[in-house]
Amino acid sequence: MTPLVTMVSGSQARLFTCFLRLGAQQAGQLQLHTGAGLAAKNHYEVLVLGGGSGGITMASRMKRRVGAENVAVVEPSERHFYQPIWTLVGAGAKQLSSSGRPTASVIPSGVEWIKARVAELNPDKNCIRTDNGKEISYRYLIIALGIQLDYEKIKGLPEGFAHPKIGSNYSVRTVEKTWKALQDFKEGNAIFTFPNTPIKCAGAPQKIMYLSEAYFRKTGKRSKANIIFNTSLGAIFGVKKYADALLDIIQERNLTVNYKQNLVEVRAEKQEAVFENLDKPGETQVISYEMLHVTPPMSSPDVLKTSPVADAAGWVDVDKETLQHKRYPNVFGIGDCTSLPTSKTAAAVAAQSGILDRTISLVMKNETPVKKYDGYTSCPLVTGYSRVILAEFDYNAQPLETFPFDQSKERLSMYLMKAEMMPLLYWNVMLRGYWGGPAFLRKLLHLGMR
Repeated sequence: MTPLVTMVSGSQARLFTCFLRLGAQQAGQLQLHTGAGLAAKNHYEVLVLGGGSGGITMASRMKRRVGAENVAVVEPSERHFYQPIWTLVGAGAKQLSSSGRPTASVIPSGVEWIKARVAELNPDKNCIRTDNGKEISYRYLIIALGIQLDYEKIKGLPEGFAHPKIGSNYSVRTVEKTWKALQDFKEGNAIFTFPNTPIKCAGAPQKIMYLSEAYFRKTGKRSKANIIFNTSLGAIFGVKKYADALLDIIQERNLTVNYKQNLVEVRAEKQEAVFENLDKPGETQVISYEMLHVTPPMSSPDVLKTSPVADAAGWVDVDKETLQHKRYPNVFGIGDCTSLPTSKTAAAVAAQSGILDRTISLVMKNETPVKKYDGYTSCPLVTGYSRVILAEFDYNAQPLETFPFDQSKERLSMYLMKAEMMPLLYWNVMLRGYWGGPAFLRKLLHLGMR
């Protein structure tokens, strides 16, 4: 796959260079985990479930708290992916290969990697069971199992992805099919969907719409494309400041948005998508497509849904300010699998990791957690191949912006941050446990403006 555009760093990126260098210096000469010569134990001081963003970040932090030999990560996958970049992969602006690294390379040195799936949680006995029958006990448990993609809840999927004209940026198996569908587009409806469930990166379903529109303009196909965003929600975005900016873009670019429309079936052989009107349950509409981007329904991982740690909806039931479990004081949650009422993004995980690190350190000392998570999350809304609106907000859906300018405006500098700076920050600083969100940077910038 040949990228549509190649981005190079410019003067706009210099703001972040010193910060990244500082983070790399703090990380020091951290040796990567190889797994060689290590024998798995049956008990750990800290057991981390999940080797995604939250799991690896917390494993790095806990290594410094209790020592590498006392920490283990349970994760079956051989590769770790930086998923936020898949929006650009689906639009041909990045290579898929740039998004992944071997899991062994991101596990902190000395921390045990238990290559298995979690089959059962038993917090009353302080232990878990893996899918190979191994029982592992712990003193403290961090649950970072992410979110589950439920393509099968849409009739005709996932088998429909075997056909052309359909893709999804949410899976490593289907993200390149989005780019292929975009390239093969001739004329007709280009449809983008948003499901009737919580999802990770709630801005991503519309980001690919804006990128596709930009691609059609670049290739002279815009006049032949009817671009449709069918969303189960009742608004384009949950924060009014950014929603207003997006609605202006939608109007300027002649995009069609239909609210309360949920994708229930894909007839890939006929290139038809079936939507249910959520305001009139049972009422459906069939729309033919030349291109279809599917955002799948999502849910808490099955192993959590029936676990004692789950709330009624299946999410890890944690205090929204401390990330400590509401019923089991030695259990903690981070990221997409939790009940935290904020958007599920990597940026949220970064902010949560600093709070959770402090929470666990106090719990280990039999002290009461005091530092409170304000719900900070971020969504870089990609509106073109060189423009981003950087949405940052808190639990109350109020803007919580880092930079001393209006972030509801499309900016090249924010695109460069999204496409070039954030992956570097992720791999070299966040996963090593040295990035707790932009609060510190925000303070520095605001102090500098005085």
